[in-house]
This record gives sequence, structure tokens and C-alpha cells, in this order.
Amino acid sequence: MKVGVLGAGNIGGTLGKRWAHAGHTVQFGVREANSPHVQAFVSELGAQAAVGTMASAIAFGDVVVFAIPGGAMEATIRTHAAALNGKIVIDAANRMGAPTMNSAAVFAAQAPSARVFRAFNSMGWENLVNPRFGDQQADLFYCGAGGDAQVAVEQLIADAGLHPIRVGEIAQAPLVDMVTGLWFALANGQRMGRHLAFKVLTD
Repeated sequence: MKVGVLGAGNIGGTLGKRWAHAGHTVQFGVREANSPHVQAFVSELGAQAAVGTMASAIAFGDVVVFAIPGGAMEATIRTHAAALNGKIVIDAANRMGAPTMNSAAVFAAQAPSARVFRAFNSMGWENLVNPRFGDQQADLFYCGAGGDAQVAVEQLIADAGLHPIRVGEIAQAPLVDMVTGLWFALANGQRMGRHLAFKVLTD
């Protein structure tokens, strides 16, 4: 797939690296594409990755992943709303301290034909680097549309080393966000450490 990743920090950079290594073509969208740090990072990924503006990454991607600071989400969505329509969009950003942690309502208002998913927000980035716990693979809870968009998103989740667990349509984004709260309560509040993830067990 062609994947536009907005942000090249811990979340965006780690996901983009994993997807490039899995054979997807990734373009990172950042505010300062000529930053030596960003250029050095992208050059390590070879022909599978490039860096440009937010607009160029959105135009490039069949799937667009938002991995930018939560406080920048609303303005970024509004600025690029027309280009996001029709895209598969993954909201991985947490609006910490806001009444709603996800940006599903903003996407619905500004880019109503975008197929929006909530994923990659409910665990620390360290678990994207190493998603295995002994012989167990970490699960990733996500929500969003079905059909071909679901197939694409689940492939990207699997290629990030995680097992996808769909909890429903995008209306279930608050439920996915509750998992984020539980993760912080255990990892930080109970001092269990940031290499912590969840596993669903069924008969």
C-alpha cells in the first residue's frame, strides 16, 4: 500500500519504519521536511520511504495516518479536509486533556466521505517497537468501517506486529479510548512499566 504518515515521532516514525520494512511505500508528512533528524531517519529506510509536507503525504497515501500531537489535530484536519475526503484515515493521535480524546467528530464534520478508523492510540510506542511478550503477540483494539477499508487497516495492524481486534464502527472510538485510559492507569499509575499490552482470550 501507499501510506501517508503525518508525523515522524515515536508513533509515526515507528509505524512508518515497520510498514516500509513490510514492503509498503511510506511518505512522511512533517512541518520541517529538511530537518537533519528527519532526513537521516528517512534515508535509513531506502526507496520505501520519503518525506514531504503534510499536503504531499495526504495526496500520496491511499491510507493516511495521523500521528501528530493531539492539540494540532483540529487545525490540520480543517486545513486538509478536501484532500482527506475519500481516503482511508487512521486517527492515532490522543487529544490529552480535551473532553474527547479522539477526533472522529472533526473528521465527520470536515471530511465526511473519509473512512475513519481509530487505532494505534491505546498503548505506548514501545509496544510498537516490540509487540511480542514471550510467545504472545499483543492485541490492538481498533474501530472503524468495514469492507475493503477494514481489510487494509487490519493488514497495516498486522504488519506493525500486532493482532487486530475490531470493536465496531467509528462510533466505538470512545471505547477504544477507554483502553488508552486503562493502559495509562496500569503502566504509569500502577507502575507496571510501559512495555504493557492486552490479550483477548476466547474459547
